[in-house]
Amino acid sequence: MFAVALALHLTMGERASRWVWLSVFGAVYAVIAYDVLWRAARNITRGKVFDENFLMVVATVGAFCVFEFVEAVAVMLFYQVGEYFQNYAVNKSRKSIAALMDICPQTACVERDGAEFTVDPEEVEVGSTVVVRAGEKVPIDGVVESGDGYLDCSALTGESAPVSVTAGDDALSGAINTSGVLRIRTVKPYADSTVSKILELVENASAKKARAENFITRFAAVYTPAVVIAAVLLGVVPPLFIAYNSGAVWSEWVTRALTFLVVSCPCALVISVPMSFFGGIGAASKRGILVKGGNYLELLNRTDTVVFDKTGTITKGSFEVTKIACADGVTPEQVVIAAAHAEHGSLHPIALSIVAEARRYGFDPKSVSDAAEIAGRGVIARMGDEVIACGNIKLMNERGVTVPEGLISDAGTVVYVASDARTLGAIEISDGIKDDSAVALAALKAQGNKTVMLTGDNRAAAARVAVEVGVDEFHAELLPDQKVQKLEELIEAANSDKSRRKRRAVAFVGDGINDAPVLSRADVGIAMGALGSDAAIEAADIVLMNDKLSQLTVAKKIAKKTVGIVLQNIIFALGVKAAVLVLAAFGIANMWLAVFADVGVAVLAILNSMRALNVRSDSSDRTRPARS
Repeated sequence: MFAVALALHLTMGERASRWVWLSVFGAVYAVIAYDVLWRAARNITRGKVFDENFLMVVATVGAFCVFEFVEAVAVMLFYQVGEYFQNYAVNKSRKSIAALMDICPQTACVERDGAEFTVDPEEVEVGSTVVVRAGEKVPIDGVVESGDGYLDCSALTGESAPVSVTAGDDALSGAINTSGVLRIRTVKPYADSTVSKILELVENASAKKARAENFITRFAAVYTPAVVIAAVLLGVVPPLFIAYNSGAVWSEWVTRALTFLVVSCPCALVISVPMSFFGGIGAASKRGILVKGGNYLELLNRTDTVVFDKTGTITKGSFEVTKIACADGVTPEQVVIAAAHAEHGSLHPIALSIVAEARRYGFDPKSVSDAAEIAGRGVIARMGDEVIACGNIKLMNERGVTVPEGLISDAGTVVYVASDARTLGAIEISDGIKDDSAVALAALKAQGNKTVMLTGDNRAAAARVAVEVGVDEFHAELLPDQKVQKLEELIEAANSDKSRRKRRAVAFVGDGINDAPVLSRADVGIAMGALGSDAAIEAADIVLMNDKLSQLTVAKKIAKKTVGIVLQNIIFALGVKAAVLVLAAFGIANMWLAVFADVGVAVLAILNSMRALNVRSDSSDRTRPARS
């Protein structure tokens, strides 16, 4: 529409009167600017007069008043383009945290008088018995009355290993029963259950989230009233001292004032600033990094403390055999293959990891009879005349098997293997560390960041991982609410130095549902996208789609470049405008120079903004850990 009007104007020129062009471009202007006009009018009624919408309206209407119709429409069109890019980035921000409700069971199976009834979890009374079968979630916190099984609590505590439960053990709501049938007596109402508390934590933490204010809005709050007042004074005061009754003098100074307003329009800023962030977002996307808003790039650039979850973030989130300890005269192959024969029929994650390791030794399953899984202990299987016991130290003690002292450390999950009453060895099963974790943390340290690990796993396992990847400090055995508390302490510590001009930001990197509250509370929440939970991804501000921690250094590099470009555009735009404003006040700057100071500066700023789309990868992105 604007292009057609412009073509007509260039073709017909002065053959049509100004009033014709006023009608043509006025109609185009109304179509392009109706929402800006509406926002400006609405904000005025609410007492918010001097914002960027008001300035855009005054500047463009002023251009119409001096018969610069093309300029008026072009300025508004550029402004709307900038708004489009900004809105596009905003639409990428997080969706509703309602997706987190997936961790909450929709129904509960209540047992009454020998019959089972399906009800809403909120209707279950304290002291009721709920039945949880394999694959189902525990609906309400309670105590196991009967049954043996394993509960996957990784979504709640971050603990990597399934927890063995039997009669008398606690069962947390949201945990998944991976085997057997459990009858659980509820000990609290649904509203006070663990899963409900996690949802509440997410909502509260999200409300506390630090959000970067929009620069344009902050700037316009001061800039807009200043230039409007200056323009009014410029158009009214000088003629009073030059000539009271000279219409020509009044017209000249009013024209200067309107030119002043056109020059003052912050078009270069309202377009280039969001476009710079949009370019940074695009550059990150090309590298598998999803940034949900430009303000998070700004915050990431200010981050100097990076906090990590352990399971699924620093580690792979899957079990693997990390160590095999052998008794005298026994080889690792004999230990693993014996254990694999006993565990071959089990679908437990520990069993699967042992069998997978045994296949490296050419494991060929043989006939096993009388295999029995003992809840909370392990597995006993008969292979010919030989009885294989595979399990924890409790199982060994119960079978009278003497385990040599110091056979293996307890840094992970330890499975002892015995043939009859003879110890063959022990297998350490751990959540393997990702290949790039140590490199990523070393690179972050090289960028001047402090690294911290928070986990719900046991202290021994956490300490081992912390040493291997080189985090500065770690805190273990934390529940979700304790992670939030610890993060808040780190945020406070990061900003304890009041001499700093800018507030420092703290980022948290996680992947599990249990990480959603702390992801929301962090200044910058970063989730692992490929393997991470949907709740974590929705709660996060930045998502690493390829699950590589090394992408963090790339993200920080992009953030630094983007913020640098934004500052360049701000200094350039304000510098040029300040100079032309002075010239306009003295009548030296005409409308053509005003056009350059407005549209020309905007174009140059936009071109500079496009540099944010390209961030060169170099050796700095692949920093290797320093040798000790």
